[in-house]
Amino acid sequence: MHKDNEKMKSEIIRRSGVNPSKCMRCGKCSGTCPAYDEMEYHPHQFVYMVESGDIEPLLSSESLYKCLSCFACVDRCPRGVEPAKLVEAVRLSVIRQQGANHLTANDIPEMLDPDLPQQAIVSAFRKYTK
Repeated sequence: MHKDNEKMKSEIIRRSGVNPSKCMRCGKCSGTCPAYDEMEYHPHQFVYMVESGDIEPLLSSESLYKCLSCFACVDRCPRGVEPAKLVEAVRLSVIRQQGANHLTANDIPEMLDPDLPQQAIVSAFRKYTK
């Protein structure tokens, strides 16, 4: 495995707090995913690709932004693997590489939309302030 991939893999695992080697690839996480049809890589594939160090395709995948962060995959996993946390960690890595991970509380009022769910605001603030 390439040294950069190994470093990225360990950073994603550290950031997510997930042990991908616990995955037995049963697919229950993907079977319960409401965004399954929209995703290029499904939750069980994210877990496997991170575990194997095949991170590059994930960094440019639209699946990063199709994940709803609903954590249905987390609830369904019989082994306690948390695929959504891995997706979020990969997404955060991409955001940090792009240098677009800075959001302050003062930035939020101008971004508000009356139809935007409050959960989306909190989620965005959490992701872009780390």
